Amino acid sequence: MDNNIDTIVLLDEDGVETEFEVITKLDIEENEYVIVAPVDGSEDDAIALKIVTDEEGNDALVTVEDEEEFAMVAEAYETLFADDLN
Repeated sequence: MDNNIDTIVLLDEDGVETEFEVITKLDIEENEYVIVAPVDGSEDDAIALKIVTDEEGNDALVTVEDEEEFAMVAEAYETLFADDLN
């Protein structure tokens, strides 16, 4: 995924589009993740998405559902932004 993307538009399960700000991109254990927050929300509403390659070779974003994987991403995010949180 391009590192210079500031916002993305995602569809929810009802087909409703929401614009998200890309807060950061993380490379963890050979996987790529993005942390995004709704443009009209706060960083407290941030979600972690994993970047995967689909069957056609395109980048796709999927939610991180595995609890251990999510904990690893959350820890990396918190470590990266620890100074901002204090």
